[in-house]
Amino acid sequence: MDDKEKMEDKSKIAKKAPVKTEAKKSDAVAKKAPVKTVAKKIERTVIGKVLSNKMDKTITVLVERKVKHPLYGKYINQSNKFHAHDEKNEINEGDVVQITEHKPISKSKSWVVTKVLSKGQQG
Repeated sequence: MDDKEKMEDKSKIAKKAPVKTEAKKSDAVAKKAPVKTVAKKIERTVIGKVLSNKMDKTITVLVERKVKHPLYGKYINQSNKFHAHDEKNEINEGDVVQITEHKPISKSKSWVVTKVLSKGQQG
């Protein structure tokens, strides 16, 4: 088939117009505005070990996690360091803490300490 024949075939097909239906008055009353649902933000919390408390009201927390290698299947330890806000300056190095994501407090600090799970060894 040539391009001209294809175009002629398409022109022969009649397009159907959409059928309009009249809405009843009861249907208009029954329709209500959609209800907005407020989505609760997912709160990220992680547990880690305090590496440093040398800054004022800030601690550095090391969070380790095990990740399976995509090809070899071996589990690898991966870690991230986060700066967390410690309002009372009471947390020491070696403590295990739970931190929660928060709105940014400074350039590098967007986590807040929520719990001290265990104290490190004093010595």
